[in-house]
This record gives sequence, structure tokens and C-alpha cells, in this order.
Amino acid sequence: MNEFFIRSLDASTIFTIAAIGELIGQRSGVINVGVEGVMLFGATLGFITAQVTGSYLLGFLVGIAIGALLGLLHGFFSVTLGGDQVVSGMGIWIMGFGLTTYIGNPYTGPLGMDRIPTFLGVSPFFYVGVALVVITWFVLSKTSLGLQIRSVGENPSVAEVSGVNVSRTRYWCSITGGMLMGFAGAVYALNYNPVWNYNFLMGWGFIALALVFFSMWNPFIMLAGSLLFGTLWQLSLNPQLVLPGLFSRYVWRTVPFAITLIVLFSMSMKWFRTRWGAAKPEALGLPYVKE
Repeated sequence: MNEFFIRSLDASTIFTIAAIGELIGQRSGVINVGVEGVMLFGATLGFITAQVTGSYLLGFLVGIAIGALLGLLHGFFSVTLGGDQVVSGMGIWIMGFGLTTYIGNPYTGPLGMDRIPTFLGVSPFFYVGVALVVITWFVLSKTSLGLQIRSVGENPSVAEVSGVNVSRTRYWCSITGGMLMGFAGAVYALNYNPVWNYNFLMGWGFIALALVFFSMWNPFIMLAGSLLFGTLWQLSLNPQLVLPGLFSRYVWRTVPFAITLIVLFSMSMKWFRTRWGAAKPEALGLPYVKE
């Protein structure tokens, strides 16, 4: 049972880090539905780097770097070109799905390195995830930088008149978000499940995306949602440890994705937007053209 909860915390860590990256971008008005693709790149290239060099540090750094590059690419299409942000994000996901399959195929199999030591029985990345939640909340809620990010996401025209560089702010948020998504992918591949295989994330990026909406763009609610989804995911892998004899593991495997669909469907309903719409950044997904 203890192992079940530890593994649940490990899974929730990945959701937390990736979702924090997406939340930062969305608070500036940039949505990236290609979270899965960025995580795939971070996981695959981080895995390959660590396996070739024997260095976990280099693996994580490469994961973060490729995430930053993809965040920059998404920013170019979304901010500079003013393109459809959903289309750009889907392009990143499709590119990640295809290229990582080709690049990672020769490295299929286990990482072949000693596992990263735990701290007080829990992965050190769990503490990193909690720290990121607190830091993100503090920056967005208590600092002038956070005010700039939120103002750009709410009303970029007013922010620009107030002296805020909208394009630069959105670029930095997109890049920072990409770095965290790439890092989350590397944590998955190097710590949670250090065995590379075709499309081995299995939709975790989409769950992270749904968590941002589920949380109403609140980092602490998002952390609670990550813990819930991490537990549900682990339950889908080992239901006999907690609920023996209740449904098969294949039924439990669908639960996290079913809840994800329910969250996204609820977000699209009028009653939800009317009641909770105030939490959503007003300019989310909308290109800004400086007048």
C-alpha cells in the first residue's frame, strides 16, 4: 500500500510540472494544446541523452532545452504571426508524436542506469513540483511581474498602454511553459518510467492540459487535481492493491481519461462559462495586434 501512494505521488508530480507550464502560458493569453508533444520531445531526447552520456543532469537539461525551443516555436506562430494557437499546438503534438517515434526507436528498452535516489522515501521531483506551485502562485499573485502577466492575459491593449510589452511577456511565458513541459517529460522518462517505447506517455499531456481548466487557473487547486489524477492513474495500474475485485484494470485505465473528457466537456457548456468564466483569462487564445 505504501508503494502505491509513493507511485501516486510520482505520477502526480509529472502532471503538476507540466500543468504549471501550461498555466503560466495561459495566464498570459497563450494556450498550447500541444503539451503532449512537448513532453514527448523532452522525454525522448532526455532519455537518449542520459543513456548515451550516463548523466541524468544532461538528460534533464536537454529535456528543458527542447521544451524551451518548442515554446519559442509556439510563441513565433502564436505571437509574432498571430496564428491560431490551437492549430499551432496540435502541430507540435503531431510533430512530437511522429518524430519521437523515429528518433527514439533505436533506444527502445530500459534506461540501464541506477534509479535516482529518493528523499524521505519520495522522489525529489515531488518536492520540486510543490515548490513550483508555491512559486507560481506567489509570482502571479504577489509580484509586479505576475500583474504584468495577468494583465497581458486579460486585456493586452490596456497592458500595452500601461507600458507592458505584450509580445515579449507572452514569448517569455510560452518559453517558460515549454521548459516545464519538457522537464515533466524528462522526469517521466528518467524517473517515473525509465523504459522508452513508442508513444509511452499515453495521453499524460492532455490530462495536464485538462488540469489547468479543472483548476480554474489556480495553482493550488491544480496541485490537488494532480494528486487526484496521479492516484487514479496508479489505481488503474494496480487496482487490486486498493479495491481488489472491483472492475478490471482495463476499466480503471479509462477513468483518468473519462474524467478529462468530462472536464473539457463541462468547460464548453454555457452554464459553466457563466458561473466560472471570471477565472478564465479574457484574452486566452486571442492574437494581439499592436495598434
